[in-house]
Amino acid sequence: MNEEKSLGVGARIAKTLSGVEPNELTATLASTLFVFILMATYYILRPVRDAMASDWTDSEVSFLWNINFFVSAGIVAVYGFAVSRIRLKSIVPAVYGFFAVTFVGFYFGVASIADRELVDKTFYLWVSVFALFHVSVFWTFMADTFNKGQAKRLFGIIGAGASAGALFGPAIPTLFAGTLGTDNLMLIASTGLLLVIPLVFYLYFLKAAELGNEDLAADTSRAVMGGSWWHGFKAFAANPYLLGIGAFILLYVFIGSFVYFEQKNLLADFTREERTQILGGIDWIVNLLTFGLAFFVTGRIVTRLGMPVGLALMPVLICVGLLVLAFAPILTVLLALQVVRRGGNYGLTRPAREMLYTHVGKEDRFKTKPVIDIVVYRGGDAVSGSLFAILTDKVGLGLAAVALVGSAIAAAWAWVGVRLGRAFDTKKEDAGASTTSR
Repeated sequence: MNEEKSLGVGARIAKTLSGVEPNELTATLASTLFVFILMATYYILRPVRDAMASDWTDSEVSFLWNINFFVSAGIVAVYGFAVSRIRLKSIVPAVYGFFAVTFVGFYFGVASIADRELVDKTFYLWVSVFALFHVSVFWTFMADTFNKGQAKRLFGIIGAGASAGALFGPAIPTLFAGTLGTDNLMLIASTGLLLVIPLVFYLYFLKAAELGNEDLAADTSRAVMGGSWWHGFKAFAANPYLLGIGAFILLYVFIGSFVYFEQKNLLADFTREERTQILGGIDWIVNLLTFGLAFFVTGRIVTRLGMPVGLALMPVLICVGLLVLAFAPILTVLLALQVVRRGGNYGLTRPAREMLYTHVGKEDRFKTKPVIDIVVYRGGDAVSGSLFAILTDKVGLGLAAVALVGSAIAAAWAWVGVRLGRAFDTKKEDAGASTTSR
């Protein structure tokens, strides 16, 4: 009785602080650990990748981003084919196992291939593919595990796990890049990807056993989804709701690209090891500041103020920050803006954006979502990278002028967020009709 009473008190405290119901606690913790490991793995690799970029010109990086768009589109097409042919229960672990093997391959490739620059640029491209693919597949899995009401309360908390992982991951290259060397970090990342596979199968079990989503579990366990590999591309072009999500992501990418290139240029005078440590340190600070936002704030903003505020708040803040940067184009302001942009994305904008997919069917979650998260994102990289290279290398604009251009883009981003949030709130009334395949 005392143990049961104690459990009840603990469950009530968890519900009061975070909105987690007792039957959701185990699945929420497992999901949070899942994304913690994923983001820690990515943030081990991210400083290694970004340190390479400072050795190349803006035009070279822009060219790589253009290549990345086509590589990403091809990978998404292959993924769509796999989803149509392979059991859904096997898809998610297969993705992470595949990426783990590829990073082991890069580790041996560094030692055996003479042209190090070719290996570096290939690695840069592949980590950029992984950067979007691993998190897109994760949130697809989450949208297929939790129902709509659970997603609104829990995705912000799960997103806090991403912030915690992004807080822990950079500490490894920051502290050990000088002693381990950047190549050995690839093996550490591979190990992390293998660790999440048991969690995938555990969450499949919890979906029916504790979350009460038996219908979702039965649907996921069937043999294959079927359909065409190009469904995701076709559905994205035909569905205004999905097009709105794509526009929201595209404008976010434009803002991120502008800040990324300026950061790259400011680090050009440092050595690669110093850049890796500096970037790792910045990542650590950003995620330390954003953990509390994701855990305590996101769910309350969405449930109390609505999705329009949840989606538009960060774009408005970024718009104001870019205007400040235009009139005070100094490093301190740029770094502060980077903290707000990245912290707000992981802490608020990303979890709110992922809630949007609870209003689409299973085939769109598994096939159309990667088209938006990866192909549209990398298409935005290609266009925005080329635009930045033109504005700086060709036209000769400085940081202040580029910041003014960015503030206009952020204003458009906020407008799209409001419209998309209103569409989501409207769909709440006819949720059953909008998710027939769920």
